[in-house]
Amino acid sequence: MNENSKIAVIGGGSWATALAHVVLQNSSHINWYIYENEIIDHIKQHRHNPQYLSSLLFDTQQITFYNDIAEVIKESDIILMVVPSAYVKSTMGLDDIDFSGKIFISAVKGIIPGDNLTVTQYFGKRYNIPDERLLVISGPSHAEEVAMQRLTYLTVACSDIKLADEIAGIIKCSFVKTISSTDVVGIEYVAVLKNIFALSAGIAHGLGYGDNFIAVLVSNALQEMKRFLNKVHKSSTKRKINHSVYLGDLLVTAYSQFSRNRTFGTMIGKGYSVKSAQLEMNMVAEGYYAVACIHEMNKNYEIKLPITEAVYNVLYEKISPSIEMRLLTEKLH
Repeated sequence: MNENSKIAVIGGGSWATALAHVVLQNSSHINWYIYENEIIDHIKQHRHNPQYLSSLLFDTQQITFYNDIAEVIKESDIILMVVPSAYVKSTMGLDDIDFSGKIFISAVKGIIPGDNLTVTQYFGKRYNIPDERLLVISGPSHAEEVAMQRLTYLTVACSDIKLADEIAGIIKCSFVKTISSTDVVGIEYVAVLKNIFALSAGIAHGLGYGDNFIAVLVSNALQEMKRFLNKVHKSSTKRKINHSVYLGDLLVTAYSQFSRNRTFGTMIGKGYSVKSAQLEMNMVAEGYYAVACIHEMNKNYEIKLPITEAVYNVLYEKISPSIEMRLLTEKLH
C-alpha cells in the first residue's frame, strides 16, 4: 500500500456513509459506489445522503461517484465493502471481477446467506483474494455516534499485522481510535453472533423483561459466543474475549438505543410479525439472516447455543416469543 492508494467505499447505507466521512478525515479523495443513482444525484446537489445520517455534509469535490461496481473496483486500490450481508452477492453481480493487487476490507457485520461464509471467507474463495490482503473492520460502533464524532474504538484485523496497522491509519482520527489484530474470521463471527444476541435482548425487552434478566441473558450470550468460537474458529493466538471488539461489540449492540437488531427484537417481542417489523424499520437487521446461517452451521458442530436456537425458533419456526423466552429462562444461569 502506498500513500496514493485510491480508496473505494461500497454502499450507501448509514455505516457506509459514516465510514466515507471517517476516511475523508485522512484522505483527500474517495471513490464512492452507491446503487441508487437518485441518491448520488442528491448528494452531488445537496451534499448529504437523503436517507441516512443526513446531518453529515460532504465536500463533493473530494468524491468520485460510481454506479458500476466493476468500474469502481477497477479504478481503486483499496475496496471497503459496507453493504448488508444479504445484498453482497447481488451488489457484486455475476461477472468475474478482477481483484488482482487489490486490498479488500469488510465492514459488513453479517454472514453471506446460503453460503454460510463470513464476508472475507466468501471474497477469498469467490475472487481468489489471498488471506494477507483480506481485512475486517469491526468493534462497538453505531454509525449514528460516529457521525456525531463521539469517541469510537475500531479494530482492524488482517493476517498481515503490518497491513492492519497501515489500514488503521486510514480510519484513525480525532474521534476514532484504532486497534490492530490478526483474528480476522473470529472477529467476523463475533459481529454475526452479537446481532443474534441483541435480537434476543430486544425480544426480552419487548416482552417486558427488565434489566436484571437482560444482564443475565447477555452474560450467557458471551459464554455462547466463546463456545462457538472455540469450536468453529479456534485462534492460533490467544483470543481475549473481553476485549472491545468482542465483548464491547456485544454490549453496545445488546443495549444501545441505536441498535437496529435490538429494535427489531423489541418489535418482535411486542407482537410485530417479521415482515411488518422489517417494513417499519426500513433498515436491515443483520441478526435475522445471521441466525438462520448459524442454525444451519450448527447442524454439523452441535454446539450448545440455547439463545441462538431460541431466536431461530421465534423468527423462523413462528413459536410465540413469550413461550420461547420462558423456556430459555430455564436454560440460563
